[in-house]
Amino acid sequence: MKRASAWPIVGIIAVVVLLTAVAAQLQAARERWFPPPPVEDDALYIDSGSALKRLTVSFDTLAADVYWIRAIQYYGSTKRRLASQISGPEPPAMIADTSDYRNLYQLLDLTTSLDSRFDIAYRFGAVFLAEGYPSGPGSPDLAIRLLEKGLRERPDKWQYMQDIGFVRYWYQRDYRGAAEWFRKASEVPGAPIWLKPLAAMTVAQGICIRNGTARGRATG
Repeated sequence: MKRASAWPIVGIIAVVVLLTAVAAQLQAARERWFPPPPVEDDALYIDSGSALKRLTVSFDTLAADVYWIRAIQYYGSTKRRLASQISGPEPPAMIADTSDYRNLYQLLDLTTSLDSRFDIAYRFGAVFLAEGYPSGPGSPDLAIRLLEKGLRERPDKWQYMQDIGFVRYWYQRDYRGAAEWFRKASEVPGAPIWLKPLAAMTVAQGICIRNGTARGRATG
């Protein structure tokens, strides 16, 4: 018997390989010419901290770490995306589209509900929330809410009181409110001694700014 020639099989394999390579090149060209829209899955399927805590059972601390990492990634990717889109001056706060960060507070709230003593999540999360658009959502009120949540869990945490003072000072220009929080922080046992004079200096600065503004209006 004659053994069947292997050349037809080799030819078929070569044709298949060639067609596969051509198809891959065509697909690559298509994606270059018509890139698919980016898919942004930032949905929160569970937005209740208590419900999530029940689901994670004894792994709530580990789950808190996961949500904290997700919050960092969400904040960082949103900030980077906006930086690449906004080439001109930053838009005024009144017209800024802060919905770009719409899930940031919820992620931080879930993180701190899973682990109520997650110090970094409270403090750095407050900075993320307070940062002005487009570097952040420009929500100092939510930053204060997050820190006050931490204070309800740990009333002796002078660092949270200090941070609220700085949020009021830097982002809200509320010097009297900032001074009051610095004063509260200074009264907590173990707080640094410089908080009390900082409170006094903040009050004085607020008075100077207010008087200067009033003087400018009077002479204007």
